[in-house]
Amino acid sequence: QLQLVESGGGLVQPGGSLRLSCVASGSSVDSYAVAWFRQAPGKQREGISCISATNVVSYFAQSLVARFTISRDNAANTIYLQMDSLVPDDTAVYHCAAVYRTWCTQHRAAYDVWGLGTQVTVSS
Repeated sequence: QLQLVESGGGLVQPGGSLRLSCVASGSSVDSYAVAWFRQAPGKQREGISCISATNVVSYFAQSLVARFTISRDNAANTIYLQMDSLVPDDTAVYHCAAVYRTWCTQHRAAYDVWGLGTQVTVSS
């Protein structure tokens, strides 16, 4: 029974970087596609990027391609989101989510295992 726990969030100044971690437990994450989403107060949840079980990366938000990078380390049962050149509009709760399939999908409803999220605040 796969569970996901995010960590690595916090307060960072504009222009700074953070690396978020999504640690899986209860099962191997090897066969899952895993995505990162974010939700700011008063806004809809936004998909960021997904990594397939075969390590193929897809972006849901093309505007973030230059600054956000998803990766996975199956030996550590962990998926990462490297966030660079952060701006205040990046402030949100960041969630990882998994679906038991090889390939990514943009449909949020397909992801049926979710972490509780980690808060990222970008402010000077």
